[in-house]
Amino acid sequence: MCASTCPFFSLVTFMPGVLIADDNSNIRLLLRTFVENQTPFKVCAEASSGVDASAKAKEFLPDVALLDLAMPDLNGIEVASVLKRAVPDIKLILFTMKVDGLGKSLASAIGIDFVLSKEESINKLTEHLKSLIPASAAAASATGNT
Repeated sequence: MCASTCPFFSLVTFMPGVLIADDNSNIRLLLRTFVENQTPFKVCAEASSGVDASAKAKEFLPDVALLDLAMPDLNGIEVASVLKRAVPDIKLILFTMKVDGLGKSLASAIGIDFVLSKEESINKLTEHLKSLIPASAAAASATGNT
């Protein structure tokens, strides 16, 4: 009720949060820049290891986590399993150098929404991220309304 009658709420735009987890700081910077400039998402946290990713996801409760497969402490699949239990509504995108049938099957069984090769065009990431936003949130973000 208040959202339609309070002026404050009309100024707030829904921006889904993203956690970027990759042990390579250059990859994290590239992804942050891309996500914040090319999508309606906002990076809410970054992590350099699997344990760090788990802790930050529990703290910041992102809508989406971009997980590198090969990270110290816990790999992306292990982190995904932890996150699905801790933040059940989180959407997960796994990045890996090589995508194979076994990796996709295992990822799907855990609840990972997309598996992307780091060699694929970054435009694929845009498509996948946008497909994860509920239609009403995407429309509100595009028009600046909630």
